[in-house]
Amino acid sequence: MLESAVPDIDDESKKYIIMGRKTFFICPDVSLLPESYLEDYLARGYETYIISDDRICPLTKKIEMIISVFTDSILFFYIDADIEGIEWSSYIKALQTTYGSKVLIGVLYTKRSNEKEKFNLEKYYLYDVGIQCGCIALEYQRAKNFYLIDKIMFANQACGRRKTVRAFCDKSSEVVFEYKKKRIRGKLSDISINHFSCTFDVDPAIQQYEKLNRCIFLVDGMHFESDAVLMISREVNGQMLYIFLFTKKDGSNGLDEDSMNRLGQKIYQLVTTRAKALMNSMFDKARRIVSEEYEELERV
Repeated sequence: MLESAVPDIDDESKKYIIMGRKTFFICPDVSLLPESYLEDYLARGYETYIISDDRICPLTKKIEMIISVFTDSILFFYIDADIEGIEWSSYIKALQTTYGSKVLIGVLYTKRSNEKEKFNLEKYYLYDVGIQCGCIALEYQRAKNFYLIDKIMFANQACGRRKTVRAFCDKSSEVVFEYKKKRIRGKLSDISINHFSCTFDVDPAIQQYEKLNRCIFLVDGMHFESDAVLMISREVNGQMLYIFLFTKKDGSNGLDEDSMNRLGQKIYQLVTTRAKALMNSMFDKARRIVSEEYEELERV
């Protein structure tokens, strides 16, 4: 469920929130696709959300706003959900006709025992409607569904151009390390489970592929330690941005398991909290519009 708080979101924050491909599961059966799967999908590079029906904002309005704001999205509709006012076959066909390739659509449904029904269902959505992201039969054993949907998202490039999801850091997030016998403090710009980027008030002039030992990170209140290797530096808005890869003590790429798990949880929290806040703001606006339209009809 989306959280109730709706903080103000400025244009700069909104730009970062909507960046990257996102996958939305529309009204899934959470006994088959629980929300706990979403954090694991993010660790695999997929930014995913569940959109539910509610009495506050009509589902059709939610979908309309998602398509208009999150322009690089995949929508998976669970067509066995009984939603008042929506007949899935005609609604999805109308969406596909209206938006064409501008939105990627997939269909989820509970596995059918009747092979003819399954054939007709898949024929309609895949060939008659022309959806691009498949028609997926969910198993009653939900553990199987995790890997089934993971496979479908991989086939449809749900991670977009990025292999990992990155979180943009607030002003309190930083990295501290020793370099040439000096204590260096950098401001974290963004971070993923593979890399981080940062800026410095005083440029330390680190050389490409140089390794830093025992870097200490503070990410939105969470501390961890890791080595890192500089991959590239470039000038952005008059300031040097340094991009590092995490490395383990044995020299291999990545974080140790404990740090990776904790950072993954933090990234999921940061990314989804901000995106949900934006969606709450969008849906609240849509609710007001619908309410005003209803009141106007009542007056007439």
